[in-house]
Parts: sequence; C-alpha cells; structure tokens
Amino acid sequence: MPSLKDLKNRIASVKATQKITKAMKMVAAAKLRRAQEAAEAARPYAERMNKVLASLSAANAGNAEAPLLLSGTGKDQVHLLVVATGERGLAGGFNSSIIRLARDHAQKLLAEGKTVKILTVGRKGNDVLRRSFKDNIVHYITFREVKQLGFVQADEVAQKVLQMFNAGEFDVATLFFARFQSVISQVATAQQIIPAKFETGETASTAASALYEYEPSEQEILEELLPRNVAMQIFRALLENNASFYGAQMSAMDNATRNAGDMINKLTLSYNRQRQAQITKELIEIISGAEAL
Repeated sequence: MPSLKDLKNRIASVKATQKITKAMKMVAAAKLRRAQEAAEAARPYAERMNKVLASLSAANAGNAEAPLLLSGTGKDQVHLLVVATGERGLAGGFNSSIIRLARDHAQKLLAEGKTVKILTVGRKGNDVLRRSFKDNIVHYITFREVKQLGFVQADEVAQKVLQMFNAGEFDVATLFFARFQSVISQVATAQQIIPAKFETGETASTAASALYEYEPSEQEILEELLPRNVAMQIFRALLENNASFYGAQMSAMDNATRNAGDMINKLTLSYNRQRQAQITKELIEIISGAEAL
C-alpha cells in the first residue's frame, strides 16, 4: 500500500497533468473554429470544380485524345498512396484511423499482386507506416514548421505527385485523409485523384446532359483544370485534416481532463481513508498506553 507521501505526490502530479490537458483543450477549441471555417469555405469550390470536370469528362468519354489525368495510363499495376496525417499526436484516434485505412488498402493491393508506393504527408503517418512499409515509402513531406496551411503547401504535394505521374512511376493515385464532420466525428476517407474519378450521382448526370459551348476547346480546358484539380483536392484534404485534428484533440483533451478529475477524486479518497486509519491507530496506541499506566 502506498504511503501518505506517495499518494500526496501522485495527487499533485495528476493535478499538474489536468492543468496541461485543460489548457490544450482550450487552445484546440480556439484553433478549431478557424480551421473549420477554412475547411467549409473550400468545399463549395472543390465541389463546383468536380461538377465542371464531371461534365467535361462525360463529354470526352472514350476520346482517345483525352488527357492521361482523366483517362489514365490504361494500366492498374502501380498504385501511389498519398497518406495525409497530422504532425503531432494527442488527438485520439485521428491519425490511427487514417493510417489503418491506408494500411488495409495497401495490404489488399499487395495481396492482389500490385505494386504499392507510398507518399506520406505528415510526421505521424510516416513514423507508423515506416514500420511496416519501409521499402514502399518513396517520398516524405512535412509541414511541421508551417504555422498556417495554405495552397502553397498543397501545390508542393501536387507537383510531386504530378511529376511522378508524368515520369510514368505509377498508374493510380489515391489520397487518404480525415473528412471533418463534427468535433466528435472525423471520417477516414480514401479518394482517387489520378485518374480523375467523379461521382456518378444525379448532379454529375445532370451536368453531363447539359449542352455547353466551350472557348477554348474542351481538350484545352481539361488539360488546364485537371492538374489544378489535383492540387485543389489535396488542398481540401489538408484543410479537412487540420479541422479534424483540432476537433479530435479537443475531444481527447476533454476526456483526459475528466479522467484526471476522476483519478484525483479516487486518490484523495484513498489518501483521506489512509490518513484517518493512521490517526485512529495512533489514538488507540495512546489510549492503550494510558490504560496500561
């Protein structure tokens, strides 16, 4: 059984930890609002670009002269997984959910005899995936020193992906990130970005059925928009990841603060019981000694 001094030191230690987790929760809550606004502001632009490209891709379906970013290389052998995670931890299951989805996808492709290459964006994902897929990681990008994510960082990742594609290093590229829904809900998502893949829902079919006249030609517009769409989808993923990270961290730190409070209550109760038992024992000894005299 721990002594009173040990219990007192442990209570003080847990209280110090509780102060840290409470402060981290407040910081995450403050940053979450800006990150959420940025993520939500990027969605309409990305969705509208998808609609335009869906319309153009439907009109150019089967065209032998369609850009490779739209039609693909015609092969499905080499896959590039772009795994975007956080630079830091202490965010609950945020990083692990993205890594788990990417790892399962990679293992499935390897089981099918495919070649898998991994490009990691973020320190946490790189550290974990390196344990199992060290030979598959071809590039690592970190934004640890960047204070605020912008399109410049997304364009850096996009240029590396496009450079690899133009060099014929892969056939299909899939982006992994966490889509922000709420403070307690971040959904790990896999999105194919090369060749471009668009939703075939009602919106896409309606856009495809409409008649437009394009100036310049549809071919030139596709060649201009498709690389920009890759950068835009990566930018959106980074913003969604940023909001998801702060949401997950806020929730995790709130739980940690509550758990620390519960532990403090239990330790305080044990301390008081042991202290009372010690006082009672001393009183019994004094009374016994007095009666013996």
